[in-house]
Amino acid sequence: MHKRLGNFDVFHETADLLDGDGALLVAGDPPNLMTIGWATLGRVWGRDIFQVFVRPSRYTYQLLENAGDFSVCFLSSEYTKELAICGTRTGYSSDKSSLCGFTMEKGLTHSASFVSESIFHYECRIIHKHKLDPSTIAPGIMQQYYPSGNFHMVYYGEVLGVFRH
Repeated sequence: MHKRLGNFDVFHETADLLDGDGALLVAGDPPNLMTIGWATLGRVWGRDIFQVFVRPSRYTYQLLENAGDFSVCFLSSEYTKELAICGTRTGYSSDKSSLCGFTMEKGLTHSASFVSESIFHYECRIIHKHKLDPSTIAPGIMQQYYPSGNFHMVYYGEVLGVFRH
């Protein structure tokens, strides 16, 4: 049974987990899992938005470019190893959900799947995207995070639902 939450009910828990081992961004069919540590949850255009950052070099980027939606799944600390695997292995050549022993379920409000073992998850519909503009990024951030380019695409996902498992 999944309990529907308010879109900001787990805001602090979301921020804490992103600051720790991260979360799983799920996109595509079959679903691919990618660990993320960068995201923003807030209000834009009068809508609740979950922004995720994905580099074009990642397999998930191709999936998001062809998808209309995604899920972001948050797991307990017992899944540290699995989060590390999903952040270092590529979906081009491996099924990370099977590799980690995760059970995938279809979204409750959209077509993107989510990880059953997660504590809670967000379901989002992509309503905008933009590539980061290097001319507007502070020099220190450029040096630390983009020494060779490969700038993130930022996907704006309208939050369709948040569910605790």
